[in-house]
Amino acid sequence: MKKSKTVVSTFVFLSFIWALASCKKSTDNNNLPPGPYKLSYGDSILYLKPAAGDNILFPLTHRDGVYSGFPEGIEIDALTGAINLNNSEAGLRYRITHVSPTGDTTQTLVVLSGITFTDHFFKLADGDSIANPVYNSNPGRILPLNGSSFDEGNVANGGGCSVRTDNGKINLSETIRNGVFGFPPRNDAQQTFEIKYRLNDASGKSLNKLKVLLYWYNTMADVPQYLWDILNDRTSQGVFLRNGTFNTAEFASRTEQVAKPRPPCVIIIAH
Repeated sequence: MKKSKTVVSTFVFLSFIWALASCKKSTDNNNLPPGPYKLSYGDSILYLKPAAGDNILFPLTHRDGVYSGFPEGIEIDALTGAINLNNSEAGLRYRITHVSPTGDTTQTLVVLSGITFTDHFFKLADGDSIANPVYNSNPGRILPLNGSSFDEGNVANGGGCSVRTDNGKINLSETIRNGVFGFPPRNDAQQTFEIKYRLNDASGKSLNKLKVLLYWYNTMADVPQYLWDILNDRTSQGVFLRNGTFNTAEFASRTEQVAKPRPPCVIIIAH
């Protein structure tokens, strides 16, 4: 008789625990917005914050499934969708994708605030010798210069890359005269420079940085095939800056290939 009472008591206890768990699960589900999942980080432009440690930004609403980012350069947690802004390449546009356990796919586009430079051939003989920074992935955006600073620590300028500290522009002719490619410069000479900067915008002058890769060639005919391949791959896989031909639907439909938009290729041609 005593054993029977124990069994009944155990059953009642387990039933109570199951009911509590079911109630909590039901409550959690009720807290989720109805309808399709809207993937959002609160804004389409994400800024660094002047705080110690990592800048982690979560989706406004979490859903089970897998999160991913495209192109390469953004650090995102696959389970939570959290973006580590400190460890991601700034100044670019990324597509964030969420795939639910049932296979439903949701996407959004975000810009990690900062500057970059476009892949470009600069022909010194034509007077094309200034590389201009692009702000927030859009050549049409005005870079906030008042209160901003570039090449903090004098790392790029100290290495010969002539960066204006008040506007971030690179003087390529002066960079050549500084001897970064030797005297005389040799074909396919390359140098990578890191530029640290602070922007007087919603980032609160948080320290940001990017690397720029400079190439030297005597003529366009000297540009090797491997460099053309890099540029063609970037073009075919998506333009990571907003410009006159940017198409959100087209960008969102691109396949998950290896895309490496960084570092930008600044290609200097003598003649």
